[in-house]
Amino acid sequence: MSKYEIRQDLRYTKTHEWVKVEDETAIIGVTDYAQQKLHEIVYVEFTKSPGDKVSPGDTIAIIESIKTSAEVYAPVGGEIAETNTRLEEEPELINNSPYDEGWMVKIKSPSVKEDIEKCLSPQEYEKIIAEEE
Repeated sequence: MSKYEIRQDLRYTKTHEWVKVEDETAIIGVTDYAQQKLHEIVYVEFTKSPGDKVSPGDTIAIIESIKTSAEVYAPVGGEIAETNTRLEEEPELINNSPYDEGWMVKIKSPSVKEDIEKCLSPQEYEKIIAEEE
Protein backbone atom coordinates (compact mmCIF):
# COMPACT_ATOMS: atom_id res chain seq x y z
CA MET A 1 0.00 0.00 0.00
CA SER A 2 1.40 3.36 -1.02
CA LYS A 3 1.74 6.24 1.43
CA TYR A 4 0.51 8.47 -1.39
CA GLU A 5 -3.10 8.79 -2.46
CA ILE A 6 -3.61 7.06 -5.81
CA ARG A 7 -7.23 7.21 -6.92
CA GLN A 8 -8.55 4.18 -8.75
CA ASP A 9 -10.82 6.19 -11.08
CA LEU A 10 -7.96 8.20 -12.61
CA ARG A 11 -5.18 7.56 -15.13
CA TYR A 12 -1.60 8.71 -14.60
CA THR A 13 1.61 9.66 -16.39
CA LYS A 14 5.26 8.85 -15.70
CA THR A 15 5.76 12.59 -15.11
CA HIS A 16 3.21 12.54 -12.25
CA GLU A 17 0.12 14.09 -13.80
CA TRP A 18 -3.34 12.60 -13.23
CA VAL A 19 -6.16 12.59 -15.76
CA LYS A 20 -9.90 12.26 -15.30
CA VAL A 21 -12.18 12.02 -18.33
CA GLU A 22 -15.67 13.53 -18.39
CA ASP A 23 -17.31 13.17 -21.82
CA GLU A 24 -14.85 14.77 -24.28
CA THR A 25 -12.92 16.66 -21.59
CA ALA A 26 -9.79 15.60 -19.73
CA ILE A 27 -9.26 17.21 -16.33
CA ILE A 28 -5.57 17.29 -15.44
CA GLY A 29 -3.57 17.96 -12.31
CA VAL A 30 -0.48 16.79 -10.47
CA THR A 31 -0.53 13.73 -8.25
CA ASP A 32 -0.36 13.54 -4.48
CA TYR A 33 3.15 12.08 -4.90
CA ALA A 34 4.25 15.09 -7.00
CA GLN A 35 2.86 17.70 -4.61
CA GLN A 36 4.51 15.99 -1.63
CA LYS A 37 7.87 15.88 -3.44
CA LEU A 38 7.56 19.56 -4.38
CA HIS A 39 6.63 20.47 -0.79
CA GLU A 40 5.15 23.93 -0.32
CA ILE A 41 3.86 25.21 -3.69
CA VAL A 42 4.10 29.00 -3.88
CA TYR A 43 3.34 29.86 -7.51
CA VAL A 44 1.57 28.45 -10.58
CA GLU A 45 2.09 29.84 -14.08
CA PHE A 46 -0.04 28.56 -16.95
CA THR A 47 1.94 28.37 -20.19
CA LYS A 48 -1.22 27.73 -22.24
CA SER A 49 -4.51 29.62 -22.25
CA PRO A 50 -8.09 28.62 -23.06
CA GLY A 51 -8.38 28.18 -26.83
CA ASP A 52 -4.75 27.07 -27.26
CA LYS A 53 -4.17 23.72 -28.96
CA VAL A 54 -1.85 21.25 -27.23
CA SER A 55 -0.29 17.91 -28.08
CA PRO A 56 0.56 15.18 -25.59
CA GLY A 57 3.81 16.12 -23.86
CA ASP A 58 3.42 19.89 -24.28
CA THR A 59 4.14 21.98 -21.19
CA ILE A 60 0.85 23.40 -19.90
CA ALA A 61 2.01 24.95 -16.62
CA ILE A 62 4.98 25.55 -14.36
CA ILE A 63 4.71 24.98 -10.63
CA GLU A 64 7.15 26.66 -8.28
CA SER A 65 7.72 25.53 -4.74
CA ILE A 66 10.07 26.69 -2.02
CA LYS A 67 12.44 23.91 -3.15
CA THR A 68 12.27 23.80 -6.94
CA SER A 69 10.13 24.32 -10.02
CA ALA A 70 8.48 21.66 -12.17
CA GLU A 71 6.80 21.59 -15.53
CA VAL A 72 3.33 20.09 -15.92
CA TYR A 73 2.76 18.25 -19.20
CA ALA A 74 -0.40 17.59 -21.21
CA PRO A 75 -1.08 13.85 -21.11
CA VAL A 76 -3.59 14.22 -23.96
CA GLY A 77 -3.93 16.44 -27.00
CA GLY A 78 -6.74 18.87 -27.75
CA GLU A 79 -7.81 22.39 -26.94
CA ILE A 80 -7.42 24.03 -23.54
CA ALA A 81 -11.01 24.51 -22.40
CA GLU A 82 -10.28 26.02 -18.99
CA THR A 83 -7.46 26.77 -16.56
CA ASN A 84 -7.96 26.74 -12.81
CA THR A 85 -7.30 30.45 -12.26
CA ARG A 86 -7.85 30.01 -8.50
CA LEU A 87 -4.35 28.52 -8.41
CA GLU A 88 -2.84 31.88 -9.37
CA GLU A 89 -4.06 33.30 -6.04
CA GLU A 90 -4.13 30.04 -4.05
CA PRO A 91 -1.33 27.76 -5.32
CA GLU A 92 -1.49 25.86 -2.02
CA LEU A 93 -4.71 24.21 -3.28
CA ILE A 94 -2.42 21.78 -5.11
CA ASN A 95 -0.87 20.75 -1.77
CA ASN A 96 -4.17 20.67 0.10
CA SER A 97 -6.40 19.07 -2.55
CA PRO A 98 -4.39 17.80 -5.55
CA TYR A 99 -7.24 15.72 -6.99
CA ASP A 100 -10.17 18.05 -6.35
CA GLU A 101 -9.76 21.81 -5.89
CA GLY A 102 -6.14 21.68 -7.10
CA TRP A 103 -6.91 20.54 -10.67
CA MET A 104 -4.95 22.54 -13.22
CA VAL A 105 -6.42 22.46 -16.73
CA LYS A 106 -9.26 20.99 -18.73
CA ILE A 107 -8.51 19.85 -22.29
CA LYS A 108 -11.35 19.20 -24.73
CA SER A 109 -10.84 16.65 -27.48
CA PRO A 110 -13.05 14.20 -29.35
CA SER A 111 -10.21 11.61 -29.08
CA VAL A 112 -9.69 12.02 -25.32
CA LYS A 113 -10.95 8.50 -24.56
CA GLU A 114 -8.37 7.00 -26.96
CA ASP A 115 -5.55 9.25 -25.69
CA ILE A 116 -6.26 8.30 -22.09
CA GLU A 117 -5.58 4.64 -22.93
CA LYS A 118 -1.89 5.55 -23.36
CA CYS A 119 -1.78 6.73 -19.73
CA LEU A 120 -0.89 4.50 -16.80
CA SER A 121 -3.38 2.59 -14.71
CA PRO A 122 -3.36 3.26 -10.93
CA GLN A 123 -1.46 -0.02 -10.45
CA GLU A 124 1.17 0.88 -13.06
CA TYR A 125 1.59 4.33 -11.52
CA GLU A 126 2.03 2.83 -8.07
CA LYS A 127 4.95 0.74 -9.46
CA ILE A 128 6.57 3.89 -10.91
CA ILE A 129 6.42 5.62 -7.53
CA ALA A 130 7.83 2.54 -5.76
CA GLU A 131 10.79 2.55 -8.16
CA GLU A 132 11.46 6.25 -7.50
CA GLU A 133 11.29 5.97 -3.72
